[in-house]
Amino acid sequence: MNTVIFACVHNAGRSQMAAAFFNAYADPARARASCAGTQPGDRVHPEVVAVMQEVGIDLSRARPQLLTDELTTTADLLVTMGCGEACPFVAGLERTDWPLPDPKGRPVAEVRSIRDAVRVRVEELLRSRGWHARHGAAPT
Repeated sequence: MNTVIFACVHNAGRSQMAAAFFNAYADPARARASCAGTQPGDRVHPEVVAVMQEVGIDLSRARPQLLTDELTTTADLLVTMGCGEACPFVAGLERTDWPLPDPKGRPVAEVRSIRDAVRVRVEELLRSRGWHARHGAAPT
């Protein structure tokens, strides 16, 4: 089983979207994702919950969580979400960064654009690693 952690500072926007898309589209026998932040917020941004609901993914019960050593010890890949120097680094763990803007407080059209960019990157990651689900269609 391959494990990916999507991480940012507050774990309330981009990383939540990425983990949700990943788990919706990945072959569950081959890969799974979680998300976390170095300074988790109190809740997922409401604008993120709203735009994810538009594509059939419910984040209303998702909660930001702290990026811990326990999470990283089982991970194969850490994907940071464009948080610059504030992004977490874990020694010995493969890391890539997706420089995406923070959706917090942005107009819904911009949050949709960020959501769509996250989805494209997740799909590319799954295809490149051979982790994409082979059955059924992904939610739209």
